[in-house]
Amino acid sequence: MPVERNTMNFENLLQQIVAQPELHAMWLNTLSMMENCGARKISASEHTQNVDLIVLKHAAEEARHAYYLKSQIAKTGFKGCETYQPASLLSPVQSFQYLHRLDASISRYLKEKCKLNGNELKYGSYLLVTYAIEVRADELYPIYERVLKEKSSPITMRMIIVEEKGHLEEMIEQMERFFPDWQTHGAFSLELEKQLFRDWEVSLTSEVEKYYANLQEIA
Repeated sequence: MPVERNTMNFENLLQQIVAQPELHAMWLNTLSMMENCGARKISASEHTQNVDLIVLKHAAEEARHAYYLKSQIAKTGFKGCETYQPASLLSPVQSFQYLHRLDASISRYLKEKCKLNGNELKYGSYLLVTYAIEVRADELYPIYERVLKEKSSPITMRMIIVEEKGHLEEMIEQMERFFPDWQTHGAFSLELEKQLFRDWEVSLTSEVEKYYANLQEIA
């Protein structure tokens, strides 16, 4: 399902981020925080008894991605970003709200459109939120990996790329089983996520521009 993207601008933004150790460390920390948030949301959506292997796998892998991303910070050469405190993140407000806003909007949509509630609402929201995020991850991480290679960075996203691709395939299979018309609901979730991503990208760009402006003033 194709979604309009503006990858060239985002790739340029990542090139500016990776070029500065402090920005790069904060970027890794931000991604780690968002992956950790995803793992926690998956766990929170679980039924107390009806938990299948795929849901457990997704939660575990998202948590491992959060750990892996944070462990790569040392390779940037920047010493810091030990926690997810706002000062250690890029665009902290937008980054913290990203998944929460998507989850809230999709839950409201499923209540109104599909009349879901209780555990069905939690599971349906988990499917659509995770699907939209996996579609984004399936594009974002390869772009980031390309920039890392161009900069000859010791950091790689190869493991995450492989696992996120597998996640996306599994999410589609789950959505096909749960929703009679999964494409319609999937398209809605992608549109919601696309706007949130645009807002996040604008916020990141503004923060990176300010960082470079301060460097010029110091010089």
